[in-house]
Amino acid sequence: MQRRQFMLAAAAAASAALPIHAQTYPARPVKIIVPLPPGSPPDVLGRILAEKLSEAWKQSVVVENRPGATGMIGMDAVAKAPADGYTVGIMFLTHTVLPALFGKVPYDTVGSFAPIANLAWIYNVLVVPTATPVQNLKEYIEAARAQPGKITFGSGGNGSPAHLIGESFKAGTKLELQHVPFKGPAEAVQGLLGGHVSSMFATTSVAVPQVKAGRLRALAVTSPTRLAALPEVSTLAELGVTGVQMHEWEGVVAPAGTPADVLAHWNREVTRVMALPDVREKIAVLGMVSAAPNGETEFGTLIRNELAYWTQFVKANGLKAD
Repeated sequence: MQRRQFMLAAAAAASAALPIHAQTYPARPVKIIVPLPPGSPPDVLGRILAEKLSEAWKQSVVVENRPGATGMIGMDAVAKAPADGYTVGIMFLTHTVLPALFGKVPYDTVGSFAPIANLAWIYNVLVVPTATPVQNLKEYIEAARAQPGKITFGSGGNGSPAHLIGESFKAGTKLELQHVPFKGPAEAVQGLLGGHVSSMFATTSVAVPQVKAGRLRALAVTSPTRLAALPEVSTLAELGVTGVQMHEWEGVVAPAGTPADVLAHWNREVTRVMALPDVREKIAVLGMVSAAPNGETEFGTLIRNELAYWTQFVKANGLKAD
């Protein structure tokens, strides 16, 4: 009896020593803001995360899509939300490009947010409609060289991953390609299927279903090794195009000023979810790779480094918002 009383007292003392947020969080529904439309890669990840966290926390975790302005509207909503851990957002690579591309965004890309964790690495696939006569990357490059400026590539908007990899590909191959921005990745794919653009460096989660359905032809992937979702498709490096490797990242951030213990709680849970075998399998089918484990410090460093890199890239290549 004495031993049991001692253990109960010790447990109570340990609980009392925890910050109040850690003891009670989450006590009400939680919202994950996705700054792109439903079906986009951030939306897919946000919904996987919301489902698993709802099960674990016994609280409703909902995804709210706030698209517009290449993701700036949604991220501005995250930045202005109460810093209590009940509103977080999905930040992705594009947000580290927008300040240089547009000159100004309504928030501080680093200072307005508290990084939680990177969720996944996502690669791109160079795709063309199956109706096109272009059968492989060699023929694509030959066509582009024969018609400077005539071959177009679509994207989900200025500063989107599809735009950036296209510009990187142009710089690495010295090709003259014309960028055509759409309002989102889904619209860009529809534009490609409709013959409004010649090609697209589509995110794997967008490209893979279309390739498997026979509507698009994959010419190459931007990953360092072949993707499990498209094992028959060669990498750019395998096909002789080097220096054009790029991977997108998508992670979770909270408003700046969110309590440290809540951020730590989020990080533990996100890391646990993204390491689950069924989650890894689900995202692998879409060509994504789990970034877990990934700490708050590591994600913060990634955001700062990407901001510096893409600011320099935009200036060096003279990119402007079309």
